Amino acid sequence: MSEYKNLSIKNWALEDRPREKMMYNGTKSLSTAELLAIIIGSGNRNQSAVEVAKMLLSDNQNDLNELAKKSIRDLMKTPGIGSAKAISIIAALELGCRQKSHPSKQKLKITSSMDAYERLQAYVENLNHEEFWVVYLNRGNKILEIKNVSSGGITGTVFDMRLVFKDAILLESTNIILCHNHPSGNLTPSESDKDLTFKTREAGKLMNIEVLDHLIIADQGYYSFADEGLL
Repeated sequence: MSEYKNLSIKNWALEDRPREKMMYNGTKSLSTAELLAIIIGSGNRNQSAVEVAKMLLSDNQNDLNELAKKSIRDLMKTPGIGSAKAISIIAALELGCRQKSHPSKQKLKITSSMDAYERLQAYVENLNHEEFWVVYLNRGNKILEIKNVSSGGITGTVFDMRLVFKDAILLESTNIILCHNHPSGNLTPSESDKDLTFKTREAGKLMNIEVLDHLIIADQGYYSFADEGLL
């Protein structure tokens, strides 16, 4: 679309405007830049919204996962992206993450480490700091709640076992799954990860609450304590 360079989108041919293109041809007809341009809404003095979107994507290796890791301040480094546009972009990406992680009625039950990973991945996959999450399940292993129990730094986060079991009791949960991410990408559990898992499992036995698994999630996949025979 070089012939449209530096022209406002409203001056483009009707079929090439992102909103009209979506209306008549559906969402699949739009490029990632065009979808992002709809969220941005407008460009700057010299560039259309699509051109700003392309520049923003280029600044992030054309990778939405990289874009999702950026802060409002990071996004505002791209010319044409102010605080309002940055907030809109982050909100849209977060909605996508939540939609992906929200269990359908057919998949409310956790039957394997892969089921747990599919439910939890979107919560932690693009974080540059560690977070700890717990899945609370009933006796039939159906999800009662997925809860963030702590958020920390690049190399660690605090895990308060008392609060985890307090919530389990309030929810009448009989089974739980632990999960935290490794921003480094290393899936190997540390000694503190192993110690925490063992102590939580033993504490749960006193209350008839079983720790079914502990997942460590990184960009390339996950590690399951249960699959590795460590539970």
